[in-house]
Amino acid sequence: MNSAIAPFHEPASAVAQKRISRYDWVSLGADLDQHGSTAIEKLLTPEECRAIAALYPHEEHFRSHVHMARHGFGKGEYRYFKYPLPDIIAGLRTALYPRLAPIANRWNERLNDDTRYPAQHADFLKACHEAGQLRPTPLLLQYVPGDFNCLHQDLYGDLAFPLQVAILLSEPGRDFTGGEFVLTEQRPRMQSRAEVVPLRQGDAVIFAVHNRPVAGTRGDYRVNMRHGVSRLRSGIRHTVGIIFHDAK
Repeated sequence: MNSAIAPFHEPASAVAQKRISRYDWVSLGADLDQHGSTAIEKLLTPEECRAIAALYPHEEHFRSHVHMARHGFGKGEYRYFKYPLPDIIAGLRTALYPRLAPIANRWNERLNDDTRYPAQHADFLKACHEAGQLRPTPLLLQYVPGDFNCLHQDLYGDLAFPLQVAILLSEPGRDFTGGEFVLTEQRPRMQSRAEVVPLRQGDAVIFAVHNRPVAGTRGDYRVNMRHGVSRLRSGIRHTVGIIFHDAK
């Protein structure tokens, strides 16, 4: 166990399972169906948030370092964790997936997509690895004044789980200003709709990676989702992203 970020008296996986089980997943699922996103309050403690953010300068935890401006992604930077993941991040990834897989399968059924996701994350990762998607995708993002993240979708190969999670590690108003999490939704023959998701330190947002179904007068139809972060005005902002598929 990495005691720097999981100082628990029991395994981080057990801690994550207990935390996940205390939330109302029927209500969270209904929010996802209606809006394409939902927030989970206080998923991490302030101490855990600070400990995870403190990993950022230590390259031994990461497989790559991306400067957004070099690739036209925006302005800011992030690092992809390498395997083995930090205990608490691995635990949350494993614990969240079984709650989200039924929602993902329901969405695909509504969209007439034959893809179905297994009940456990280990089985989904096995499918990713068999498809040549071997690199871990959880990441730690850092923004300083003037930084922003362009609207995008986190697709890394043929296999992509349709939901992902971002956890805010910094406290708005104290650690930074600006830097709001933004979602946009493009419906057929309509203008894009934008939504800002307010988060506090330790809060998580679950959101659609790519597409989601919306009920229309003639049945369900597919809408295209993107997400990003608005310009940071002051301070420093850290976020951890939990993506359930691995990358090529």
